[in-house]
Parts: sequence; structure tokens; C-alpha cells
Amino acid sequence: MTAGELCNRTVYIIRANESVLDAARLMRKYHVGCLVVVEERGTDRVPIALVTDRDLVVKGMADAPGELETMQVRQVMSEGLTTARDAERMYDVRKKMRARGVRRIPVVDAEDRLQGIIAFDDMVEWMAQELTDLAQLVSREQQRESEMS
Repeated sequence: MTAGELCNRTVYIIRANESVLDAARLMRKYHVGCLVVVEERGTDRVPIALVTDRDLVVKGMADAPGELETMQVRQVMSEGLTTARDAERMYDVRKKMRARGVRRIPVVDAEDRLQGIIAFDDMVEWMAQELTDLAQLVSREQQRESEMS
């Protein structure tokens, strides 16, 4: 399984110069806890950061509540974006997420264009299905052996 196969292709985006209030409204509208901050390069959208609901609270509301009307996403977004290539194996993506301590990772193609996003929840669901498949293998093997006796 690759990052491109598992990722959610519906990604909600925002630009760094947009307001944190717009970011909060988008998160509420789409019921998501994160937006991918993109930069336009011609017709391509290239991820440059993430902004999470936690960023809005901790870096926005808690640090500068009186500035929310004028505060831009660039002031609260998470720095040091970690991405995964769409052809990258999920085993490697999981290791990368763990090593960097991130719960969400944008998926990009070879030209760094945004393709999707993988969240911790997506990984748990995928791994649970993998374990279920293994459990069914054992069960099927036992059934086969009992039919042979």
C-alpha cells in the first residue's frame, strides 16, 4: 500500500495570507481539525505548512486574543512541514510520522503538488483492516485443516 493509495483526496486548503478567522470557519464548515496551507505556483498548489485547530487556540486565541480580527494564518501555522510522496510505502510513511511526531501528513507528487492527506485515523483504520485480514487467514487455515481430518 502506498501513500497515494491510502490518502484522502479531499483536502481543505488555505493560503498563508488569509485570516485565522477564515481558517476557523473552514474547519467548522468541513468538520476538520486541520487545513493544508498552500502556495500557488502557476496552476499548481504546493503545500508549505499545516494549520490545526490547536494552532488557532494555542497560538491565536491564547497568545493574542485581541488580534484575531487581523491575524493571518502565517502567524499561527505549524513550521517544518513533513510530506509523503504518493509512491511512498505506508510502512515508511508511518515511520516518518512517528519520528516527526505528526498526526497528519500531506501527500505530494514528484513535483511537490498536493495530492491528498493522510491522518492518524486513516492509518489506524488501514492497520486494523490488515490485522483483520491476518486473523481471517488463521481462521481459514484452521477450518481447512478440520475439513481434511
